[in-house]
Amino acid sequence: MDIVSLFGQTYDYTTTTTATDDGNGMGAIVGVILGVISIIALWKVFQKAKQPGWAAIIPIYNIYILLKIVGRPGWWVLLYLIPFVNIIVHLVVALDAAKSFGKSSAFGVLGLWLFSFIGYMIVGFGDAKYKGPSVGPATTRAV
Repeated sequence: MDIVSLFGQTYDYTTTTTATDDGNGMGAIVGVILGVISIIALWKVFQKAKQPGWAAIIPIYNIYILLKIVGRPGWWVLLYLIPFVNIIVHLVVALDAAKSFGKSSAFGVLGLWLFSFIGYMIVGFGDAKYKGPSVGPATTRAV
């Protein structure tokens, strides 16, 4: 007598699981479309700031160019590689980017940080003008 028949229960371990994706790849298609639109919007933002638009295509380098546009030092790219720190750094850069294009801090938080897909399209294709770096030596601040 074995332990299974002792308790009177048997289990079938040959069950299969089904994937939630039906295999049509629609999620991948939507992801690629949104990615391409984001690159185009960032390309336009870079061009408005007199930076090379093609830099929007290159990972890490596009962050460096964005930091250059807002007036932050290039070594901040390393801060983007640190988990949780990158969230705060991206918020600061989004606020700086909003100021650099004459937008409000609310637009920086909502448009460029939380909903960057839409925010950068508004800046890139809208009437926003690049006013220069919002921080750094070129910026004069009232004390």
